[in-house]
Amino acid sequence: MLLDLKGKKILVTGIANSRSIAWGVAQQLHAAGAELGITYLPDEKGRFESKVKDLTAPLNPSLFLPLNVQDHSQIEAVFQSVEEKWGTLDGMVHCLAFAGKEELVGNYSATTADGFSRALEISAYSLAPLCKYAKPLFNKGAGVVTLTYLGAERAIPNYNVMGVAKAALEASVRYLSAELGPEHQVRVNAISAGPIRTLASSAIGGILDMIHNVEEKAPLRRTVTQKEVGNTATFLLSDLSSGISGQTIYVDAGYCINGM
Repeated sequence: MLLDLKGKKILVTGIANSRSIAWGVAQQLHAAGAELGITYLPDEKGRFESKVKDLTAPLNPSLFLPLNVQDHSQIEAVFQSVEEKWGTLDGMVHCLAFAGKEELVGNYSATTADGFSRALEISAYSLAPLCKYAKPLFNKGAGVVTLTYLGAERAIPNYNVMGVAKAALEASVRYLSAELGPEHQVRVNAISAGPIRTLASSAIGGILDMIHNVEEKAPLRRTVTQKEVGNTATFLLSDLSSGISGQTIYVDAGYCINGM
């Protein structure tokens, strides 16, 4: 690992288990020397908390906080804790997305109003309030990274409402980049990762077909790993990417260049 993030304080959201892309990102940030804050999705029985706490223990996070982005008070509380513990923030990783399984199969026109609102709120809108509360804490040159997918710009079978949410997320990246850049040189970028087998992606109808298609047609004839996405996120949160903002970076073994 050539990148050096020693002294950088970075908040990582969206780790659910060892297959999460956010977990791959967190591991690479830790390997580069970053001090991490980790959030988890709270549930009534505390199952997610204990699972994520045990998983991330080797990373020695100095912050471990509950975060349900549908609860505004929890968003505010996270950044109060960040300010109290760290004072400032050097980076934030947004790996939050959700759509009901019934919304990720069949026809897009069957999407319900509730399903649409939920998917857009969690998967796209949530980046805005996180940046709102992080904004006064960001150090000069800080970075924000979020995760998107090719379905934001192409019609991918069964991706449906999540494709619409990712399109909104990519637009948010551009608007937030324009907002956060002038005063403190804060950069906001997205990584468009190839399909990876995760708990979240398993809800998408035909996900294995999507993966096999990438393996057959991508220039590298394979899909990518959590580690490769994590490496790119680490680069985007380092000083080596100081001139990159408002961009969507493809980490998909080259699949996006194909004509079909």
